[in-house]
Amino acid sequence: MYLFIVNTMSGNGKGMKVWKRIESMLQKRQVHYLVEFSASPTHTAELVRQTAKKHKIKVLAVVGGDGTVQSMIHSVIGRNIPLGIIPAGSGNDLARGLKIPLNPKEALHYLLTGGTGKIDIIQIGNQYCMTVVGIGIDAKVAQTVNRSRYKKWFNRLKLGHLAYVLSFIQVLTHYRPVKATIKVDGKEWTFPKTWLIAVANFPNYGGGMIICPGACYFDGEFHICIVDGLSRWELLRIFPAVYRGKHIYRSGVTLLKGKTIEVISDSPMPAHGDGEIMGETPMKIDILEKGLSVICHD
Repeated sequence: MYLFIVNTMSGNGKGMKVWKRIESMLQKRQVHYLVEFSASPTHTAELVRQTAKKHKIKVLAVVGGDGTVQSMIHSVIGRNIPLGIIPAGSGNDLARGLKIPLNPKEALHYLLTGGTGKIDIIQIGNQYCMTVVGIGIDAKVAQTVNRSRYKKWFNRLKLGHLAYVLSFIQVLTHYRPVKATIKVDGKEWTFPKTWLIAVANFPNYGGGMIICPGACYFDGEFHICIVDGLSRWELLRIFPAVYRGKHIYRSGVTLLKGKTIEVISDSPMPAHGDGEIMGETPMKIDILEKGLSVICHD
């Protein structure tokens, strides 16, 4: 049986609209499914746990965004239940990374016809995420986006990524870079004016920004991007290049690779994973190789 978890709040109501589009398709195809509706990450995780006790779940299908998927990792990790995604969020970076179509009808076809594969996931203590852990200004941007009123208007116009752009410009005016030390598999680097540290399992985040073009979710290591030593104006100038992954060739950008990452800083730097705030530095980040089953196509 397919279990569909629909986040009714995802994408400012987009989750419910997407569900209404695919529900008739499921009935037409005579797919055996159960649907549960949720409005919060805590409720979502509880629904999965309770349903898994009562039913044999073939696939856990999420109708929502990256944050909705993140909230369910705890519930499926260690279980033999593959995760499928019908994207209905603002950024949908996880769907992009897995090459899941953003169109609901095409995403459902992908879900029903795909195979099962194992992917790496990110672990921070007892928390998990899938795409990128962003530390510094990008975490502040994610926090600002999630609290903003304009996010829902951009979502309605199908321009959710522009909420990140506007928030970046807002945050840039007052955010201060700090001295940070990063240890990668025991080797240490120090950066005196650190704007951001992105620890990537997937290439993209923030609604399509290609922060680490070489990142791969099944190679057993992180790609890390550090932006340091730039003025506000210089950072603003290279920002558009992130959408093409071309920022990596600019001065002030350092790329590293590794499995275990530790970050400490002179003052706490906020951190997010999959767009959701996950604490602040000091922080240790590990890779859990092949930690999650997902529906995918070769």
